[in-house]
Amino acid sequence: MDMADVVIGIKETVDHDRRVEIADAIRAQTGVMGVAHHDDKPHLLLVEYNPAEVHAKDLLQVALDKGVHAQLVGL
Repeated sequence: MDMADVVIGIKETVDHDRRVEIADAIRAQTGVMGVAHHDDKPHLLLVEYNPAEVHAKDLLQVALDKGVHAQLVGL
């Protein structure tokens, strides 16, 4: 199984609980293995996923659907 990482940058400042909500929504997607976020870098979510099952743009859309302005950040 191939794995990939993508960073999703959130433009707004969102509190811890809001990041957890967004991370949980992303984590619930088929093919997502994990989502990391840290209070010392509140604008970033690191997503580990299987690109054969889900595309990075679809993961970004989950964040956008949660009402934040976000973009994919290159590694």
